[in-house]
Amino acid sequence: MRIRDLLNKILWAEKDRKSEYEITFLHRGAYMDRKKVKLDCVIRVGAGWFSYADQAGEEVQIPFHRIMEIRNVKTNQIVWSKGKRKTNVTI
Repeated sequence: MRIRDLLNKILWAEKDRKSEYEITFLHRGAYMDRKKVKLDCVIRVGAGWFSYADQAGEEVQIPFHRIMEIRNVKTNQIVWSKGKRKTNVTI
């Protein structure tokens, strides 16, 4: 499943559970060059990017190629990983 399809599925079909998911993406300057964002902070999903509200309330746009993984934090299960480039579970 493509990243865009997976994010939209979680945001729309699983909207009551979207706080259970987080996105880890490449972010230069952050600890180990990684940053995590909960899916309930995601504002929009575009053709090749997603945007989220940072701590100051500003909208930040992240291209899909920087996403490392999408994880269900409740079950600690990785649902998408850049290394595997596939979806591991059906949501």
